[in-house]
Amino acid sequence: MNNSRVEKSIFWPSLLLIVIATLLLVIFRETAGPVVSNMMTGITYRLDWAFEFLTIGLFIILLWLMVGRYGRVKLGDKHDVPEFSRFSWGGMLFTASMGTSIMFWSIVEPIYYYTWPPFGFEAESSAAAEYAVSYGLFHWGISAWALYALPAVVMAYSFYVKKNASLKISAACRGVLGKHADGFLGKTIDVLVIWSMIGGLGTSLGLGVPMVAAVLGNLIGVEQSLWLNIAIIVIWTFIFSFSAYFGLYKGIRKLSDYNVYMALGLALFVIIVGPTLFLLSYFTNSLGIMLDNFWMMSLYTDPIHQSGFPQAWTVFYWAWFAATAPFIGIFVARISKGRSIRELVFNVLLWGSLGSWLYFGVFGGYAMDLQLTGQLNLAQIQAEQGDTSVIVAVLNSLPMPVVVSIFFLILGFIFLATSLDSASYVIASVATKNLSENGEPARWHRLMWGILLSTLAISLTIAGGLSVVQTSSVLVAVPVLILYVLMTISLIKWLKQDESIHVYVKNETEGK
Repeated sequence: MNNSRVEKSIFWPSLLLIVIATLLLVIFRETAGPVVSNMMTGITYRLDWAFEFLTIGLFIILLWLMVGRYGRVKLGDKHDVPEFSRFSWGGMLFTASMGTSIMFWSIVEPIYYYTWPPFGFEAESSAAAEYAVSYGLFHWGISAWALYALPAVVMAYSFYVKKNASLKISAACRGVLGKHADGFLGKTIDVLVIWSMIGGLGTSLGLGVPMVAAVLGNLIGVEQSLWLNIAIIVIWTFIFSFSAYFGLYKGIRKLSDYNVYMALGLALFVIIVGPTLFLLSYFTNSLGIMLDNFWMMSLYTDPIHQSGFPQAWTVFYWAWFAATAPFIGIFVARISKGRSIRELVFNVLLWGSLGSWLYFGVFGGYAMDLQLTGQLNLAQIQAEQGDTSVIVAVLNSLPMPVVVSIFFLILGFIFLATSLDSASYVIASVATKNLSENGEPARWHRLMWGILLSTLAISLTIAGGLSVVQTSSVLVAVPVLILYVLMTISLIKWLKQDESIHVYVKNETEGK
């Protein structure tokens, strides 16, 4: 355990920002919502081109890193080997990134696309049905994971090759910022990153807690209420506390392993008991449509018809993922010691995309089958009762609905706990002065942030301000656009400077 001193110049401003922002949201909750929402709309419509070029540009840069001469550069010293098995490594990077969001959106998102399709298709038409799952595969696939992969590579290179003794985004920009990375500008960047983490976690909470509450309420026959939501957050905090106490190696790793086993088990169950052939055929067709239209989807802004579809979905997703990417990048970098750049990029893009595609293919496909065959009118349920009712209806349509709902509930709790665990670990890492390669932030420090985040969640749930936090976090994506440029330039500059001293991985299959 690394008990390095807390970085007071980051710790206290971050803490004060969170407390003050929470108080303001509680006091001005009725006026803050519309203001933040209007700002978010303005960003998605005015900067749609910027976020789309950023995302596709990162994808091209990552391809260059994979196939170019720097792909074999080792993220560590000559004798460093990976600390985690590929399964645990992949599980941690996926569960920390997706959380309950993938459980939620894989079921409800295709129904939205079916009733509000892209490219001017008629609502609830055959074309809308064909694109319903394919757009989900696009939004949660390669492009999304490209936004996560680049910060992960830069952070890992900064920490394990350049030996910057901190897991901070400011340190990853040192190649461009120089001495300013340790000054006011660097501190501002790190505080900004912590706020984006808070907002990203707010999004997971905003989706996950009502979803779990709806499923739990349906199981025990209780109406969804404020107190039920608070009880879920408290239980979730206890699960997190046990994991945080044991740290990265015994806590987060094991929790994410269980998470992956359960997620795969649930998906396999739906494939077997559901319309198996339709799910396989529909996924294949949807994947083909997505791959065939990848570039058009990537750069679609609809300036002529101005339907608002790309701004409301694609641009919002890219902004949301970009806002949370520094947090994911720091965590993935921390667990990637001993890997090569090619291995890191390839595995993040491949396994991250495959995990997302599995859930959209299975649960999105199953939801669409219920809709198209007339077994359940999920579009009507969504319009009249909301998204969480759609999830309950889908679970109740499966064989052994009580068992399935309990399993889904446990998985939701573990996903939420993994998200909080990873977030508190990263925030504590950023607010720690120095961190050795095998060290961890102090246990009290991790627990403090986790408990603070839970308290924040309860306070905002009572005040009704959680949605404002998750929306405001996306506003952080605007300065993050600049951070992406700084990180990219830093990485390329470092790679060229260090060319004579690089350690190369000879065999990509080496390691655990």
